[in-house]
Amino acid sequence: MNRLLSLLLALLVPLAAHAQDGGVRKPVTLLISIDGFRADYLCRGITPNLSRLAAGGAHGKLRPSFPTKTFPNHYAIVTGKRPDNNGIVGNNMIDPRRAGVKFSLGEPKQSLDPFWWDEAEPAWVTAGKAGVRSATMFWPGSEVAIDEARPADWLRYDEHVGYAQRVNTILDWMRRPADIRPAFVTLYFEAVDSAGHEFGPDSAEVNAAIAEVDAHIGELVAGLAKLGQPVQMIVVADHGMRAIDASRVIQLADLIDLPSIIAVETGPYAAIEPAAATDNRVHDALLKPHEHMRCNRREELPKRLHYSQNPRVAAIICIAEPGWTILAGSPTWPVRGGAHGYDNQDPQMLALFIASGTGLKGDVGIVDNIEVYPLLMSLLGVTPLASDAAGVLISRAAPPSRGSTRPGR
Repeated sequence: MNRLLSLLLALLVPLAAHAQDGGVRKPVTLLISIDGFRADYLCRGITPNLSRLAAGGAHGKLRPSFPTKTFPNHYAIVTGKRPDNNGIVGNNMIDPRRAGVKFSLGEPKQSLDPFWWDEAEPAWVTAGKAGVRSATMFWPGSEVAIDEARPADWLRYDEHVGYAQRVNTILDWMRRPADIRPAFVTLYFEAVDSAGHEFGPDSAEVNAAIAEVDAHIGELVAGLAKLGQPVQMIVVADHGMRAIDASRVIQLADLIDLPSIIAVETGPYAAIEPAAATDNRVHDALLKPHEHMRCNRREELPKRLHYSQNPRVAAIICIAEPGWTILAGSPTWPVRGGAHGYDNQDPQMLALFIASGTGLKGDVGIVDNIEVYPLLMSLLGVTPLASDAAGVLISRAAPPSRGSTRPGR
């Protein structure tokens, strides 16, 4: 009897939703981030749901923007602008307009301040201005009132919110009446990145995290199907992951007295500002050749990095050889497991890309992650703002099914 009731409910729920919308549900555009999901993780044979989406749609490898860190690249994906132009130039950064203040992930007073984010407008703000309702189940920047606007539905990031709850929240949003149902939704998973940092990219723990996230994406796909909810899905990652260990360390204290520098960021790359009244000592010490890292004035970085114009980019940028770690004194975290932040041409920094129901088909190859933005806006039916993207993905996709394009700002 219970089994029969379950079967009847499974049939009636999508029918009820179908009737609620006057016959046809409009597709929801779903942008999913799996933080730290290196592109080649998809080849490990442990992702049946993601692999099914890739086989039925499109897949490829996203080249992250430099620096290959979480916040700069999540913002690049939803603005189409590289960090130099979107203003989020690192997970940690300083701004000459705010002396003595530092943006960091662990400092909500700064990380949630619009001052840091309003150099670019993310997709949910532009969509909202065009009348497209958005909802974010976590995404860097979505908690901030950018241009005095947030998604219609958003949540404060909390890693303790379980993945089943995240999926069920999205499904609940899809059960709403059509006039308050979001047309654009983001979803974020951090487990693969966390396991990669602690245990390394080739660990059993990373494989377990990959399989866990894949299972929850399968639950989401199945839940949407039961609701009769069409979906245009883009699954991305912000960066890859590379193994590190304490035997491969570059110690800045061996090159310069640490009181002479402000180490804004250390790790696979270092962002360094000379302290006041240091003359040329810092430049003389760091800009000479070194084993396992290269340092440049920001204006002399390779042009391909697109990382030299924003005043938040530190005066000196040092990039470690893949697998090496730059430190300034004793580390505040163990040098083991995995890390990201290396040159974005490092193959192990390449990130996942899958598109399902978007008009894209097959292997799209290696694509800069800023190219996701115009594809996303096309699926939403909203004119994108000017960006650094060239439209590589959108040129390969069939026209979206949503109809006429609504202008952005």
